[in-house]
Formats: sequence, structure tokens, C-alpha cells
Amino acid sequence: MMNPSIRQPLTVPQRQIGAVSVLMVIALMAISMMAALALDGGHMLLNKTRVQNAVDAAALSGAKTLSQVTGGVNMASTTRAAALDTLTRNANAAGNTELATAVAGNPGAFAAVELSSSVYGPFSYPGPADAKYVRVSVSSYQLNGFFWSFVQTMGSAGLGNKRVAAIATAGPSPTAPCDLAPLMVCGDTSQYDPAAGNFWGYRFGDLEVLKTAAGNTSPIGPGNFQLLDFGSGGSAVREDLAGGGSVCRNVGDNVQTAPGNKAGPTSQGLNTRFGIYNGPVSSSDYPPDLVTASSTPAMTYNDALSQAQYQGQPITSNNGNLTAGATAILDYNDWRASVAACVAGAGSGCESNGVFERRMLKIVIGDCTGKLSGSTSIPVLGFGCYFVVQPVNGGGSDSIIFGQFVEECEGDNVPGPTPSSDAGPQIIQLYKTYLNGSGTPSTDS
Repeated sequence: MMNPSIRQPLTVPQRQIGAVSVLMVIALMAISMMAALALDGGHMLLNKTRVQNAVDAAALSGAKTLSQVTGGVNMASTTRAAALDTLTRNANAAGNTELATAVAGNPGAFAAVELSSSVYGPFSYPGPADAKYVRVSVSSYQLNGFFWSFVQTMGSAGLGNKRVAAIATAGPSPTAPCDLAPLMVCGDTSQYDPAAGNFWGYRFGDLEVLKTAAGNTSPIGPGNFQLLDFGSGGSAVREDLAGGGSVCRNVGDNVQTAPGNKAGPTSQGLNTRFGIYNGPVSSSDYPPDLVTASSTPAMTYNDALSQAQYQGQPITSNNGNLTAGATAILDYNDWRASVAACVAGAGSGCESNGVFERRMLKIVIGDCTGKLSGSTSIPVLGFGCYFVVQPVNGGGSDSIIFGQFVEECEGDNVPGPTPSSDAGPQIIQLYKTYLNGSGTPSTDS
């Protein structure tokens, strides 16, 4: 007789065992799909970051080069080459093997480089003659799939191909400079109309006296030679005019004038920009400009007529071209064309150790209303970019600096809040990329 306390083992119907197996398979598939998507998703995010960094750097490089070759014969192609070279260099950096493989051999097919005169577009290649902004875009960077294809075979074909895109726009933005030359010109507060190209009475190409010499009438007042007091007297004048200063000012600040001619320090500092070294300055600290040529003989100034002259003839400016009678003078436009050729590698007379825009000075435009003699405080109206036309003679009566007003030049410090809607020093920065000339930014920028 069977003991009633002993129970028979339970049995599970075969159809229930099959149901559990199906559920386990489904659960494992779901877990595998999530793990696969996590792995592939992380891979996509990593490569999106890498290609975006490379595209950002390429756009900045292109915009920097564009600012140097504007007006040159091969402006667009030189800009494009610089952007693609930077893209390739970033792709070849350590850890970017997959990106380097995609870019290798044909960066122009991998990324598009386009130019525009407005940050909002439209962008195209070769773009307009007055282009300032560069856009670099990668529309489809195809990536390797680890489990991507497997997930698609399991009914998730809506994932599409595994790829990422990137786009970046770079160009100039106004900035308050921190490498000011210790010079000032007086501005007319009633003459400010940027849309008409009028900046406190100065227009593109105007030839101006940036520093007067002994015997000249001062626009500020007796005893002032348009020098500013940035500290340490003549040594500061020498260092700042050589380009070694770090003085920052903002619109609305006051600057203090520095009486005295300081002819020696002026010539010693400024002439380094022409590759001329006298006094305690050296080429290792202060290299020359890319192009140092100037007309011979030098221009002079007739104070009685308030007139710059060349070989006794008055000098006139027409859209940046300087002439005296029928004689052309080497000017900003000539320098700009020569520099563009040097940057493109096709120029002659290029300084081997030259640096771009060493002949451009960032100086204060001040409100000299109620001029005073001696040291006086002057409000800052803005900042002007001036191209230095020729070296300075060290003699007291010849220590005069001539410069042509230029609307824009390279600056430093931090960028302003808006695109280049103003004149003066500019800094190259990245912008949101706006699509089709609209105010809608791309999600890939």
C-alpha cells in the first residue's frame, strides 16, 4: 500500500515548455538588439564627434586663409585647399583610423567647401568675389556596422544606413583688440555711417598721418605727436609699435596721450615690420611682414599745405590706389595682391620668415573735441585698421607714420556678439550654420 504522504512529482505539459522557450528566445533577441544598438550607437556618437571636430577645424582654417587671399587670383581654390588640408590632417590624427580611411586620397569627395559673403548664405563654390565666410560640410560619412545589419534583418530596416553628417561655418566677427599700437587718430562723431563706408570721417584707402613729426601741426594739441601713454615711455612705444604689446581698450574707455616725439623708439619698433632692425629689437622676436616692399623715394609731408607728397606732388587716393600725378605708389592694394600670391605659394618678393598683416596697425580713433596741450584724456570712439605704407625715418623732423585706412584686419581678444557688421579688428570664429539663406540653423552644426 502506497504511503499517502509521498506525492508524485509534478509534470509540465510539453506545450508549456515550448512557450517558455519561445519567450526566452524573444527576450534574448531583444536584449541582443538593445546591446547591438547601444554598441553601434556609441560608435556613431564617437565618429560624429570626430568628424564634427575635423569639419570645425577645416572651416576655421578656410576662413583664416580666405581673409589672407581675398582679392587674389586663386582665392577660392586656395581657400578650399587649405580647408581640405586641415580636414585631412585632423583625420590622420591618432585614433581616427576610420575617418582617415574615409578621407584618404580624395578629401574633396568626402567634404564640400563653399564660400559666401553672408553668414546666412547662400553658399557656393567658387562663391562671390567678396566672400568672407566658409562652410565645410560632410553629407554622408558611412560607418562600419557591428550588429547594425543583424538588427535590420530582424525587422528593423527602418534604421537605414549607419552614417553621420557634419557641417560648420566660420568667418569674421568684430573684437576689441588687445594688441593696440600706441597711436591715435581723431574721429568726427558726426561722420559715422558704416553702410556708406564712412567711419568717423575715414573711408577705405584714405592716406592718413598716424604720427606727426617735429614741426608738424598736431591734430590733438601742442606737444602731442599722436602717441598714447601705454606705460614705460619710449621703451613701451618701441615694444608696442614692434607688435609686442598687450594693451586692451574698449569703446567708451578713455586713453591718455603721451607728449613727446620719441623718434628713435618709434622707428626702431615700427621698422621691424619691414625687416629693419635697429636698437634692442630682433627678427626672432619681431619678424617682418610677408611683403615689405615700399616706394622709393619715401613720401613726405608738407605741413603748410596739410598734404602728403611724393617727389613734390600731392598724393591722392582712389579706392585704395595711391598716386602722385602720373606716378603710382606702392599701396595697400598692391600689398594685398602680393600677400595673396605669397600665401598661395605663387608670389615673388615674399619674406621667408614673414608673418601675415604685420604691416597692419590697430589704433584708437578718439574724440579729440576740445583739444588740449600736454598729456590729456581722450574718449575712444572705436578702432581703426591702418596699413603702414613705408618705414619711418629715425630723425625727429622725419619721424612720421603714414597709413591707409582699411575697414577690416585681424584682431585678437574674444569675438563680438554679431557677424561682421562693423569695421575694425576682426577675429575668425565658428557660427551656427543657417540653411538655404534662412534663420534656421542646421542640427549638424
